[in-house]
Amino acid sequence: PRGVQTSFVDGIEISPRLTPVAQPHTHTHTTHTRLTEEKRATTNDTRTTMNLEKEDVPRDLKGNAFDLPVDTEHKAKKIKLLSFARPHMRAFHLSWMSFFVSFLSTFAAAPMIPVIRNNLDLTKPELGNAGIAAVTGTIFCRIAMGVVCDTFGPRYGHAFLMLGTAPAVFGMALADGSISFLLCRFFIGFSLATFVATQFWSSVMFNGKIVGTANATTAGWGNLGGGVTQFLMPVIYTGLLAYGPPFQAWRMAYFVPGSCQMLLGMVILFFAQDLPDGQYRECIKAGEMAKPNPWRIFKQGVSNYRMWCMVLTYGQCFGVELTMNNIISPYLFDQFDLNIEIAGVLGSCFGLMNLFARSLGGLASDLTAQKYGMRGRLWTLWVVQTLEGGLCIVMGRLYMTLPGTLVVMIMFSTVVQMSEGASYAVVPYISKRALGICSGFIGAGGNAGSSITQAIFFKGAYSTQDGISYMGVMIIGVTLLVIPIYFPMWGGMFCGPKEGVTESDYYLADFTEEEKAAGIAASVAKFAKEAASERAAVNRPEELSEKEKSPV
Repeated sequence: PRGVQTSFVDGIEISPRLTPVAQPHTHTHTTHTRLTEEKRATTNDTRTTMNLEKEDVPRDLKGNAFDLPVDTEHKAKKIKLLSFARPHMRAFHLSWMSFFVSFLSTFAAAPMIPVIRNNLDLTKPELGNAGIAAVTGTIFCRIAMGVVCDTFGPRYGHAFLMLGTAPAVFGMALADGSISFLLCRFFIGFSLATFVATQFWSSVMFNGKIVGTANATTAGWGNLGGGVTQFLMPVIYTGLLAYGPPFQAWRMAYFVPGSCQMLLGMVILFFAQDLPDGQYRECIKAGEMAKPNPWRIFKQGVSNYRMWCMVLTYGQCFGVELTMNNIISPYLFDQFDLNIEIAGVLGSCFGLMNLFARSLGGLASDLTAQKYGMRGRLWTLWVVQTLEGGLCIVMGRLYMTLPGTLVVMIMFSTVVQMSEGASYAVVPYISKRALGICSGFIGAGGNAGSSITQAIFFKGAYSTQDGISYMGVMIIGVTLLVIPIYFPMWGGMFCGPKEGVTESDYYLADFTEEEKAAGIAASVAKFAKEAASERAAVNRPEELSEKEKSPV
């Protein structure tokens, strides 16, 4: 009735005027309601737990989980060689493949020089000039590539060089004299700037504890192309003799590296990723990184004296490798009266050491850094590169014996590649903000070192064997520039760190107070925290010491 208050107790209706009457359907309904509510609560708890677990898994901007364990910057803490998963290992493999093909194209002429010089009537000075052009053209291109990587990302850098220099590779088939031959080699040499993008890509994808190994392996396997081309191009040339005379066969052989460049450039452009979290434009749009200021970054890079020391020293390891790639097969052909195929196979042994030696240099640097930090990395670089100079001198003095030359050449090549790996274990720590600029200039220093070395020792002023020995003396002298490299928070070869200076003090000094307040330095601040691992083991924060593991 209207106005009567009614209540329910355990499903029974209670009324002040009426006798309590059981409500069978109400009891069932209430019980069902309670069960439903309990089920919903359980479901919500499960969803909450699942969401927490989902949030605990590091993910990129699109919500994809990473295939490898990562740090706070989402850089991989492990190298999984048999994986091609995006983003870390795909960037790893595509970068070394791109660099490999650039070597294949740039030095394709070297093992076929005996045929090419007869076809084009080239003199020794003209061959020397073409060899210098092949490694000189990329000097400024490498510097520019540093800016490209800092501004647009390594993916565009690789793709632009692969696709942009392919026409020059195909154009080699039309060379009809010394000028066209030199120009083709000059423009093909631009592709060697993929090295800068390779090192930049590894540095932004892999954690500091393994960055030396990652950088060394990608660059080393890329450099392997310089050895493979020494025997691959003569094999291709010999096979093509069935379809044309010698002066046509060497031209057709160039279509192999040219086609490889086209294919790889397209794959990198459409299937790779710039950063662990996504493409450059995606990270900028999401606020994960600030839009780069190219001019300010450039100024920060070139004002760092450590970069210039490394520019000069890198010219005496990578520059030496480029020089040897140009001269070794012709030297063995002329000095020991070998045929073109045998000279090519034996000459390839120099470059084939890249299969493991450059990685060995990076690994040696990482292992010494576990105990001694950055000071261990600097000592590793100086010791290995000085040994390189000594073996270079010995190789030049063994010009009368082929077995002795080959044994020392292999030892010499091993420490050359190790020096390169040890060098780029130091480079990522020179400047975080201007990493691309530093990588570009130091990589260009390698090519500049080769140009200078070839111009001084291998254009006819000295015999080839004397030039090799003199080159060794120069290596030892220039490598002394490792000694002045000093990081205030870590120290140098002979001096310890400055008291009270931290990684944040060093890396954030590249930013103004306004930039820090705007959050532009946030990613660098994360890097600085991780970079504390470069302190000597006794000076590291406790949490870093507990997390240290083997770099492989």
